[in-house]
Amino acid sequence: MQVMIIGAAGMIGKKLARKILSDRSIGTRSVSRLTLVDIVAPQVDTFSEVEQVCVTADLSTDGAAKRLIASRPDVIFHLAAIVSSDAEADFEKGYLINLDGTRSLLEAIRLQSDTEPYCPKVVFTSSLAVFGVPLPDEIPDDFVLAPLSCYGTQKAIGELLLSDYSRRGFLDGIALRLPTICVRPGKPNKAASGFYSSIIREPLIGQEAILPVPRELRHWFASPRSAVGALLHAATIDLAPLGARRSLNLPGVSASVGEQIEALRRIAGTRATDLIKEVPDPAILRIVSSWPRAFSAERAKNLGFRAEESMDEIIQAHIADELGGTLN
Repeated sequence: MQVMIIGAAGMIGKKLARKILSDRSIGTRSVSRLTLVDIVAPQVDTFSEVEQVCVTADLSTDGAAKRLIASRPDVIFHLAAIVSSDAEADFEKGYLINLDGTRSLLEAIRLQSDTEPYCPKVVFTSSLAVFGVPLPDEIPDDFVLAPLSCYGTQKAIGELLLSDYSRRGFLDGIALRLPTICVRPGKPNKAASGFYSSIIREPLIGQEAILPVPRELRHWFASPRSAVGALLHAATIDLAPLGARRSLNLPGVSASVGEQIEALRRIAGTRATDLIKEVPDPAILRIVSSWPRAFSAERAKNLGFRAEESMDEIIQAHIADELGGTLN
């Protein structure tokens, strides 16, 4: 089986690639070739018997998607996007990357079947930002899409395109509305949600973190480990039971910022929590306060998707995966 990861230089892309290379399979199917694609040169430092191909490409440029799909991968993970704050700040860039790039990929897949049948499985990462206020305390699986950001709108359109191309038989697609991934390793990015990770990540290594929103703000979380697990699970299951509704709300943990900080205190003590400094940012609050707080995620659970059940578990996963399992 040939697999392609588009957005392979990102945090989730790297972790997904390492897992595939380590296992040399997805589910019961062995992987013979893994193609890693990103706008910057993707690199994976995992030795594997699986053939690795690294490609620098921008889906939004003419012909890029066609050249990528010419190898006819069996499974395509489409993770590439610019983050929420960037998409809001640069309207044209957001639509070029997040929407036009996605459409170009789907069109390249469709046109591949002109010569001989081709119907790959496509796993697309969507976002909770496809929803907007007013929101119930817990969002059911059939809740209406009403994004209040450019990023959310671009992801919602991507979901609709994926469903339509799947309905027409050009591909077999599924869109995963990932919870906010926490704790993200590495340096802070420009995502509006980035502080959710930084208020845990930085204090755990003795660094100050900025909290731009009130502690009462509640959100929906899962770890990077869970995100990779969800992507791989999506690539193994039969998607026919989804019918025309190809988008899933994934399981996660609903927690307020205050509950995040309390979980940090339980695990790392007040020495860590004292490093969190509250500096209100109305622009960040305006974006993230329009996002969901909790989901029922029954469709995903019934299909076998799982995540952590507490913020303590999420923090412990970060310590195990990124800090060697212990705190200094």
